[in-house]
Amino acid sequence: MNNDEFERFVLKFGKDILRFCRMTAGDAENGDELYQDTMLKLLEKKKRLDSAQNTKSYALSTSIYLWKNKKRKYANRMRLVPLDSMDEMTDEGYEMTDHDKEASPEHIVLQQNEVDMIQGLVASLPEKYRIPIYLYYSADMQINEVSKILGLPEGTVKSRMRKAKKQLKEKLEAIGYDR
Repeated sequence: MNNDEFERFVLKFGKDILRFCRMTAGDAENGDELYQDTMLKLLEKKKRLDSAQNTKSYALSTSIYLWKNKKRKYANRMRLVPLDSMDEMTDEGYEMTDHDKEASPEHIVLQQNEVDMIQGLVASLPEKYRIPIYLYYSADMQINEVSKILGLPEGTVKSRMRKAKKQLKEKLEAIGYDR
């Protein structure tokens, strides 16, 4: 892949990859950092990348790999030197999109609370359920692409997504949410 092909790739798929990174990381700051790390890794390997193949899947796989490594390093550090307070990480705010600005203030607050609640519930899922949900919904990938990225059979991906949806439904019903 040459520089022009890489630039076209970033323009075409960059937003999807950034959205996936932000959802995986749980906030915009860590998501942006993960996105930068992913793009840097791809840039380092661009000569080996083939634009005819599914480079988006490779990029998402790379971001998953980098995120798991970062989590592993963080877990090791926390075992050695635990932090006194994790409140700093949970104080991240919701960033409004353009379509949110057109609604009434009441609607915006309600919508923000709903999005935060659902994102929190998805983030609380075990990783084996959360990652396929993120890939399918935030990166707009098909089941077969998700299975290739995760190295799992399609049936396993479908099963995990079904279980994740069931868990989310149960959690939403438990708090009285119905739509």
